[in-house]
Amino acid sequence: MSETFNLYLFKSEKQLTPFLQKEKKEGKKIGFVPTMGALHRGHISLIDKAKTECDIVVCSIFVNPTQFNNAKDLEKYPRPIEHDMEMLLAAGCTVLYLPSSNEIYPEGKPLLKEYDLGYFDKVLEAAFRPGHFQGVANVVFRLLKKVESDILYLGRKDFQQIQVIRKMIEIEKIPILIESCEIVREASGLAMSSRNVRLSEDAWHNASVISQTLFFLVEKRNEFNSIKTLRTEGIKRLKAIPDSILEYLEVCDEETLRPIEIFIEGKPSVILTAIWVDGVRLIDNVLIS
Repeated sequence: MSETFNLYLFKSEKQLTPFLQKEKKEGKKIGFVPTMGALHRGHISLIDKAKTECDIVVCSIFVNPTQFNNAKDLEKYPRPIEHDMEMLLAAGCTVLYLPSSNEIYPEGKPLLKEYDLGYFDKVLEAAFRPGHFQGVANVVFRLLKKVESDILYLGRKDFQQIQVIRKMIEIEKIPILIESCEIVREASGLAMSSRNVRLSEDAWHNASVISQTLFFLVEKRNEFNSIKTLRTEGIKRLKAIPDSILEYLEVCDEETLRPIEIFIEGKPSVILTAIWVDGVRLIDNVLIS
């Protein structure tokens, strides 16, 4: 027999807080999945994970204007809210929190807190998207204060973002556990992303080379005489993708995101990349444990 689920929809903290406080008083554990909508199986995998560990699962959908460097990118960001609600209902999510911009930024966007994110705010994504992580840190802090969950579920595709959020949580001393969850991929290996819908059929096929390259580098890493030559090979393969612009390909320490020169047994590392394909910016990464 199939399960029947209810999805509670709240658009304000005034509606959300009493509901969650009642559940907490009954001893229920709350899991939180923050999203910008345009949901796909990657997002739903976070909902599924949260359901196994929590009694109540809250998903927020808020397209955060403060983390977009490009106004056109913000404008183009897909917002299929009815489809998203259908997916959340089918997945058995408990609550959809759907705030307005005024709900999140009642004092206006300019009054953002400046977080000292250190090295994480200087390299990789931060180097190509200045101010992006300040926007991320601010919006996640505001959402966490409203939802007050026990566990925060984040997808590992946004690897650097997870480190930024960890840093913000440390600064703000928020008592919450972070669960970073596996990247969900298309059959071709392409990392699932809300931006993928903007790829043409040819570009979709070409973009599969991104993950193929990353997995090749992990598999063959011991056959190269240095990380420098490994990286050079990866850059060559990615630059060969038609209609592409490579921003970076780096091999870094998993925890600090500082570039490494050698692989050390027992010290996890990560290969990260960002590349434009057919005018769509895509990111991906693979861990080396």
